[in-house]
Amino acid sequence: MPKYVFAYHGGSMPETADAQAAVMAAWGAWLGSLGDAVVDGGNPTGAAKTVKADGSTVDGGGTNAVTGYSLVQALDLDAAVSLAKGCPVLSAGGSVEVAEAIDM
Repeated sequence: MPKYVFAYHGGSMPETADAQAAVMAAWGAWLGSLGDAVVDGGNPTGAAKTVKADGSTVDGGGTNAVTGYSLVQALDLDAAVSLAKGCPVLSAGGSVEVAEAIDM
């Protein structure tokens, strides 16, 4: 079955411990609802650098930096997109980029 990378962009960081706990619970519930589709639940990402074609580097990931990732399996791209539509990052103002991970 094909695998898909969910690259999370944006979203907001909860300000209180209670809000953080609620967000973590939402992520746990959503990932749990995906069941066997989850290959790697992933993690948030931290500091980043972008390597340009000329070998130079710049801090960060640009205007739409990746803030986390997961790896799932689905029948096709449309099915993977349907799975992503329940992602908690969406309710925090973020987005989910869904891309097929091509086996080589």
